[in-house]
Amino acid sequence: MNTNPDKGYVALLGWSLNAVEAAAQFDRRYVVVAPDWAEDYCKEHDIPYLAWNFERLNDRSMEIAEQLRDMGVDVAIPLFEETVEWAGAINSVLMDNPRLLGQSMLMRDKSLMKRRAQLGGIRVGIFEEAHDREDVIRFLRRVNQTLLKLDGDLNDPIHFKAFDKAGCLGHRVIRMPDDVDAIPEEEFPALMESHLDGWEFAVEAWVHNGKIRFLNISEYVTLGYSVHVPASPELERYREQITRQVEKLVKTFDIEFGFIHPEYFVTSDDEMYFGEVAYRPPGFKVFELLERVYGFNAYQALILCFDPKTTEEEVAAFFPREVVDASGYAGCFGVYPRRRVVSTLEIPAETEDHPFFESHELTAPLEETVTKRTAFGTHWGLVYFVGDDAKEMHRLLKRQEELDFYV
Repeated sequence: MNTNPDKGYVALLGWSLNAVEAAAQFDRRYVVVAPDWAEDYCKEHDIPYLAWNFERLNDRSMEIAEQLRDMGVDVAIPLFEETVEWAGAINSVLMDNPRLLGQSMLMRDKSLMKRRAQLGGIRVGIFEEAHDREDVIRFLRRVNQTLLKLDGDLNDPIHFKAFDKAGCLGHRVIRMPDDVDAIPEEEFPALMESHLDGWEFAVEAWVHNGKIRFLNISEYVTLGYSVHVPASPELERYREQITRQVEKLVKTFDIEFGFIHPEYFVTSDDEMYFGEVAYRPPGFKVFELLERVYGFNAYQALILCFDPKTTEEEVAAFFPREVVDASGYAGCFGVYPRRRVVSTLEIPAETEDHPFFESHELTAPLEETVTKRTAFGTHWGLVYFVGDDAKEMHRLLKRQEELDFYV
């Protein structure tokens, strides 16, 4: 692809093959900033590359920003949770705007994030920080006292989340003091919050010049297991309300450009509660699902909305219309082995024979014993579905939870 010298030069932070391929087929110059294990692949495939270890912030941290600035890079784009802070630090140098570093810290620290949201008048559950197990037990007790629970009543659960891990990692549900004993020391300090009973969903919003340019609602069928886009008509009816909430978020967090991925709950009385927000692409291949039904490349949309040289006209021409331009529903299911010992991968016939089934990226098991999942754990691979009926998509994704893919 010929690059346009009048457009921005972008740095992709972190290694994602799909992001690299999207950048290579787009009209912006780009460089991939990734750990040194990516070097050979980049050399072999002529991918512009800069080695950097994101493991820790140290006294050399400024080096990467200066290196990119000297190369003429305009903006750094975080692809993963671990690179969000780096992007904020680098962009505060490239754009000469120190606030961008502070903003990225808010996006990484779940308890600062909740406080900032609260200050902006956004509804959040009760939350507190925990420094040790005693704090967790105290919070569990206090929340249930507030809910006027009596002795012998079942406790309302609380959620325990590592401060700066992505998505489901380090997320535990605590129901009783015994659950607290299982939390390893290294997960402290952490955020604790009250449980919100409601319909949890996520949003993907591309922002340019402080305005939302495309807003997708991703419907979780089961959190940590399955998602589909666009959302079903039942959830899409909240679109106007959801859009207002996300606009409030953009304003509260001073987001001028880029992309955000917030999560919300709708309670039974139609109230919206804010869960958390990330400043990077979502997991569960939602970008790929969006491309499947809308036809636009979500990684290129990312570059477009981060690039300070992007024009209004370009943005308007790039995005399709939400919902109406989608060709159907695309969903994916994360497979976890259901047995303790497995030896082979076997796709269930009812999955493969379903007209919505499209593909999978599951591989044969490397070891026979399945490691016990801590918290939500990491799935072994995804199965993809595409179809024209939201209800059937929902039923299908739910049904996969009862099937064995590894036997």
